[in-house]
Amino acid sequence: MHTLPLALVLGASFAYLLLLFTVAWWADRRASAGRSVIGNAWVYALSIGVYCTAWTYFGSVGRAAASGLWFLPIYLGPTLAMLLAWSLLRKMVRIAHTHRITSIADFVASRYGKSRTLAALVTLIALVGILPYVALQLKAISSGFALLAGTQGANSAQGTPWWLDTTFVMALLLAGFTIAFGTRHLDASERHEGMVAAIALESVVKLLAFVAVGVFVTWSLFDGPGDIFARAAADRSLAPLLGLTGSSGGEARFAGGQWFALTLLSALSVLFLPRQFQVMVVELVDERHLRRATWAFPLYMLLINLFVLPIALGGLLHFGRGGADPETFVLSLPLAGGHPWLALLAFVGGLSAATGMVIVEAIAVSTMVCNDLVMPIVLGSGRHTSDLSRLPLQIRRVVIVLLLMLGYLYFRIAGEAYALVSIGLISFAAVAQFAPALIGGMYWKGATRAGALAGLVAGFALWAWTLLLPSIAKSGWLPHGFVADGPFGITLLRPEQLFGLTGLDSLTHALLWSLLANIGLLVAVSLARPPAAREVAQALRFVDVFRSDRQAGGTATVRWRAQATLAELRQLAARFLGAEPAERLFAEYAQRSGARRIERIVLDAQLVRHVETQLAGAIGSASAHAVVATVVEEEPLGPSDLLRLLDEASQVRALNRQLESLDRLKDDFISSVTHELRTPLTSIRAFAELMRDDPDMATAQRQEFLGLVVAETERLSRLVNQVLDMAKLEAGHGQWRREAIDLRELIAHAVHTTSELFRERGAVVTVEQPDEVRPLMADRDRLLQVLLNLLSNAAKFVPQDGGRVRITLSTDARGATIEVQDNGRGVPPEQQRLVFEKFRQGGDASNRPQGTGLGLPISRRIVEHFGGHMWLRSTPGQGACFGFELPWTHDTVGDQS
Repeated sequence: MHTLPLALVLGASFAYLLLLFTVAWWADRRASAGRSVIGNAWVYALSIGVYCTAWTYFGSVGRAAASGLWFLPIYLGPTLAMLLAWSLLRKMVRIAHTHRITSIADFVASRYGKSRTLAALVTLIALVGILPYVALQLKAISSGFALLAGTQGANSAQGTPWWLDTTFVMALLLAGFTIAFGTRHLDASERHEGMVAAIALESVVKLLAFVAVGVFVTWSLFDGPGDIFARAAADRSLAPLLGLTGSSGGEARFAGGQWFALTLLSALSVLFLPRQFQVMVVELVDERHLRRATWAFPLYMLLINLFVLPIALGGLLHFGRGGADPETFVLSLPLAGGHPWLALLAFVGGLSAATGMVIVEAIAVSTMVCNDLVMPIVLGSGRHTSDLSRLPLQIRRVVIVLLLMLGYLYFRIAGEAYALVSIGLISFAAVAQFAPALIGGMYWKGATRAGALAGLVAGFALWAWTLLLPSIAKSGWLPHGFVADGPFGITLLRPEQLFGLTGLDSLTHALLWSLLANIGLLVAVSLARPPAAREVAQALRFVDVFRSDRQAGGTATVRWRAQATLAELRQLAARFLGAEPAERLFAEYAQRSGARRIERIVLDAQLVRHVETQLAGAIGSASAHAVVATVVEEEPLGPSDLLRLLDEASQVRALNRQLESLDRLKDDFISSVTHELRTPLTSIRAFAELMRDDPDMATAQRQEFLGLVVAETERLSRLVNQVLDMAKLEAGHGQWRREAIDLRELIAHAVHTTSELFRERGAVVTVEQPDEVRPLMADRDRLLQVLLNLLSNAAKFVPQDGGRVRITLSTDARGATIEVQDNGRGVPPEQQRLVFEKFRQGGDASNRPQGTGLGLPISRRIVEHFGGHMWLRSTPGQGACFGFELPWTHDTVGDQS
């Protein structure tokens, strides 16, 4: 069999890694310039391909060579998950982006009252559970490198020091590349644009390389797939791989159970593996990209698995059983066929598959360890009184190196005794333990922290007992009798036949007991003890996340208690974010809240929650909550949260006052709408009756009356349209477009449309704007609707004579700001927070202009859908200024068309 020079294999490997680093650097540079590479649905779908690791590249062929189609459940599960569970994934994304969640540990902990204990437990499970998977990648790279360069057995030769082991060296190199790829930014919730771009490229490379080998084997070594399958069917030893031999009823039931277990396990893994959560949830730019991923990712899975069985059968036919390691057929077949360059390409594809997994997994796990294991210890030591803005990055870099070294250690302890697929399934079963707490927490408000803890502990313990320890024992590190006879000879505790259950393979057996205990304890303990108030509050925010998003823009006040001042809160943020990022945080908040300057920010619950959310991106939600709790005694709840909370607990009687307020709001709504409907209907009826009863009415007068009827009909249409529009927006059924908008032209159009209103009032409209403005990506009709609402509102309140309205357009690096200032009577302070509520209008009842009170609420929802913010500034007697700002780029988090 041909081999390649060692220098060539090393050179190709380094060149490829350098290419990945260059792509990542280029993508980061473009992101810094405001031109995101990953804001593309195809890039997102390809990045999910990180699921296909060295296990896919080498292990699937090995499994197919041993058991035929039994490699398929590992890929059938993710395909079904993307096709059937996309709504679950969308909900995960919305929750994570709303709360700036950075990892799966952060997600689970945040759901259950921001529990630091739960975050630490999930992190430990992920860390221990993922080590076999890291070892798998190292084993695949090591065996492929040895085969290609002809160095099999060199590392184990007597006298070779362990630090010269090629697998150890590769682990260090991967650690270095991972640090360079993913630990340049403090905020873990910020997207790793360069990393995602590199992972998308890796997905393309490994697919093309694997398909190239498949084409070579199928049509060069053999005469097509028909030839391969015909020869395999004629070979008695290979016919079972094609399912051509019968099986008894018991064997069929066993196979069916194992097939279901593998499919379920892989479906859970594609959602809950730390690396999958990182690319599918944290790194997602636009929620709408999920729609393409639901079919593009299954298509990718189909393409990369098309040639698995032909390569496996081709290798067995070419080498014979035992002639070569099936897990290296992707390399050994091109070498045996005299195509070493194709083998080198295949090795680069396998290296790509392994490095992609290691990079993303290490970034995700290092973030979890930093935020949920190390930082709580640091905070508990009192060190948070000093500047810690650089510490999380340093911790993550150390954890990445330790993770690769521990993966190498597991490879040396247990990796040699297991096939690649078996090692991967051990990790899959560990990660599956997150599913009950996470899925239950997203859909069941009654799930509690105690139940989640009990379920995770039991599930993880049974996983370790029934799957992890037997893998170590199989490697000779534990007595053989430990597995065969049970500890201390207790046969009921035998890991692979726990409680006397027989007839199942080890994986199905472990999955059954661990998930059964996990789900059972989650439900039982949650029902036995009611959740704490904070857990219920978080449950409402998670379970009803879409409803909460629609209510998030409310202006109602919240009650809270705090010991902090604004200066102390700024100092707290600076310790963990750095002085400059902290000041930028408060400056942006001042702009959005209408305070304009930091010193004028009102210290309220919304500010505290905003600061805590930003800190969560750097140190995790549990640690952020603990830090903020040093100055704030309790987290605030909005009235809507409080109502829903007590409604869930059957304590509505304690909220009679709030219910009376809601009843009055309902009456106001009915009164407002019926009044607005009655007035034009009365006019229409009166004019129609006059024309009916006077057939000799003069033509001029009849035309005048008809014009009034048309005007009143248009007024009715506007009312109905506004009510329907508001209902659509609140139900999440609004229609949205995205196009480049010339803001100068948009303002000119709005001014022209409302010119007659201002002419009738004798008012003058002026526009102040830059000579040139870059295009803004949004929905032109919706933004025109906002401007028309603001201008129409100004026209109602300017003086009859001498009215002045000034429209100001300004821009900066972040986005564009538009303000509409009038010289009317202004809005009293006690009413300024009511104008954005539905069916509320400023002014006294005696001089309040006609209208539904829906224009401003609709406008604010439109602005917030495009990532912006709307405000009101007004001093009584000096007019009112309504303004809004929109970012140049944004993630639409509102309604989906």
